[in-house]
Amino acid sequence: MLLPNASTGLFHAALGIRAGVVLAPRTDFPANHYPWRRSAELGRVTPRWLDPAPGAGVTPDLVRAALTDDVVGVSVSAVDFRTGFRADLAALREAIGPDRLLIVDAIQAFGVAQMAWDAADVVVAGGQKWLRAGWATGFAALSDRALESLEPVLTGWTGVEDVGVFDGTEHAPAVDAQRWSITNLSPVTAAAFAAALGLVERYTVAAIEAAIALRVAELTEVVEKHGGRVLSPADPARRAGVLSFAMPGHDPSVVAKALHGEGVTPTVRADSLRFSPHASTPPEACARVAAALASLRS
Repeated sequence: MLLPNASTGLFHAALGIRAGVVLAPRTDFPANHYPWRRSAELGRVTPRWLDPAPGAGVTPDLVRAALTDDVVGVSVSAVDFRTGFRADLAALREAIGPDRLLIVDAIQAFGVAQMAWDAADVVVAGGQKWLRAGWATGFAALSDRALESLEPVLTGWTGVEDVGVFDGTEHAPAVDAQRWSITNLSPVTAAAFAAALGLVERYTVAAIEAAIALRVAELTEVVEKHGGRVLSPADPARRAGVLSFAMPGHDPSVVAKALHGEGVTPTVRADSLRFSPHASTPPEACARVAAALASLRS
């Protein structure tokens, strides 16, 4: 089901659960917080916040420790936006069992990381990040379990049966994920999204992931060589394309200014910086980063 962004899909999921507790990480991007807060305000879902260890993410052990009989679902990011921690979706499914919903925000992983997407009941992603499809692009994929259990609260006129019949009566929601449609989307953005997916299909997720992993490893070496503290997981199997780091003794804004001077644009947070190299990021980017970090010592 095409959507304009990941947040729309998360709101569909959050408002579609009639009652119960949903586990979600407190450290996650706010897009995975507000849908559950709004659902709680309507008396539907109660969010229970998980607190992952620093530098880590949602693990099966963390989830198991929070499970109670009233937990009906878990909502996680496939890859943590702060550190690049890669969730083990298959292990999370095993931890929660077959009857609870696993809802996954895939925006930091889809198209660039091979993951067990079929373990999830709801997968949502925006296309503007790693897919590089531009804004107002994205999708949602739903399992049969999700279609059966989620109430289609936000179904619009394009999400019903007999969508072209304007007879003044209420039509039943579509039997498939189309029920999450609110109105028509732009054919221009749909074409951009299709082109982005075609590029991934052409080069394969495996090849793209390998190229990104190589660049992340090289950048990690550069950061550590110049005294930086890497905040992303050290184990390549537990991280994706996000490399978070801090330069002790240097404010992130100062580090960012040095990087900008070398033509490198990081994401700047209050206490850290983040690189997100893609498969097309050239090797010379590492030299630029090295020059910028070296300048901090002068």
